[in-house]
Amino acid sequence: MKPQSLLVALVLAALSFVSAPSKWIGTVQYMVGVMYDYGLVLQEDDAQAVRWYGKAALRGHLLAQTDLGVMYLEGTGVPQDDAQAVKWFRAAAEQGQPKAQHNLGVMYDNGRGVPQDDTQAVHWYRKAAEQNDAMAQNNLGLMYATGRGVPQNDVESVKWFRKAADQVNPKAQYNLGVRYDNGRGVRLDDAQAVHWYRRAAEQGIAMAQNDLGAMYANGEGIQQDYPKAVLWYRKAAEQGHAPAQFNLGVMHDNGRGVPQDDKQAVHWYRKAAEQGYASAQYNLGFMYANGRGVPQDDAEAVAWYRKAAEQGNDRAQHNLGRMYKKGRGVPQGN
Repeated sequence: MKPQSLLVALVLAALSFVSAPSKWIGTVQYMVGVMYDYGLVLQEDDAQAVRWYGKAALRGHLLAQTDLGVMYLEGTGVPQDDAQAVKWFRAAAEQGQPKAQHNLGVMYDNGRGVPQDDTQAVHWYRKAAEQNDAMAQNNLGLMYATGRGVPQNDVESVKWFRKAADQVNPKAQYNLGVRYDNGRGVRLDDAQAVHWYRRAAEQGIAMAQNDLGAMYANGEGIQQDYPKAVLWYRKAAEQGHAPAQFNLGVMHDNGRGVPQDDKQAVHWYRKAAEQGYASAQYNLGFMYANGRGVPQDDAEAVAWYRKAAEQGNDRAQHNLGRMYKKGRGVPQGN
């Protein structure tokens, strides 16, 4: 008999003992759901995972209720249904399951399956955070940072960010870095900002990679190093992070940390500009106006200046006015 067939036979045999405690049977059912969910021994099958999670959830198994909620939330193996997700998250949350408490907080935070309610979001984040759930600690820190559902309190936000950051939560590490960078809730400390940006950046957080690049570019909290700035900007830019794409374009534009290259500057400005990043739209317009890295094209310059100007970029507004004054790319005086 194949190992997976033997395992299934043993599980089914265990479930056949009607006299077994319901809690124990629920645990076995949950384990079968996990095996289907992750393809462990059994072939991966989302619908079967939902079926077994559901059996265990009805027996009160907290992790099964939580994971069943996730399946409904994501529409995996079952039609997507926020209300059902909330139902199962709440069932587990009210019995103290921290992941379910965090997830229920997220549902209130985003108004999914329930009316949006910051106070309820904070309530459930706090319950999970007090059980050391790192994601809830980070989200509770964000609520204090922005004054949503609680009075705004930078010191309290730092407290929760630090708890989560010490558990290697990358978003919290980034948020703690921002606090040190801006001196909010802690004494301004560039070296500590670099420390936390680096820890988050090494876990792939694009915003941290960009901000670490900026610290290297500006020599803040660390010795100025343009090649390392480029390295971190590139990591974030390749994840589609518009500010990093713009910054990488600037490095190519000015020949800092890389050989000066107008075409590469245009390449990265365009990627950021197409995401609506106003500074990149202005710079791309400038490159078209001056024929740098692209054929000179006043109409294209005007188009990009206009996009940036409409977002309030003062340099774009100025240059767009000059284009109208000189009749470049537009009828003169219009």
